[in-house]
Amino acid sequence: MSTIHPKITEVLTHTFKVPVAEIHPGSTMDSLEMDSLAVAEFAVLIRETAGGIRDFDQLPKNATLADITRFIDPAGDGGARVGGGPAMSNAR
Repeated sequence: MSTIHPKITEVLTHTFKVPVAEIHPGSTMDSLEMDSLAVAEFAVLIRETAGGIRDFDQLPKNATLADITRFIDPAGDGGARVGGGPAMSNAR
């Protein structure tokens, strides 16, 4: 299991007050009621926490937490890749 998932959970629960029960691999930013500003802040915090990760704009807008985890740490999940789709945008 990836070491990034607990960091994602920590940021979501502590900074954005997302209930732990709502955080699961299939959750999306929309399903967690994260608006565009919160998504941008989340990206910055994860970048700082995980240390210099890739650009979140390359993620599909409907990326799940599992997709985000694999995007940040591809080796943590057997090198799985995020599926195609439009890039994640900070605009709603």
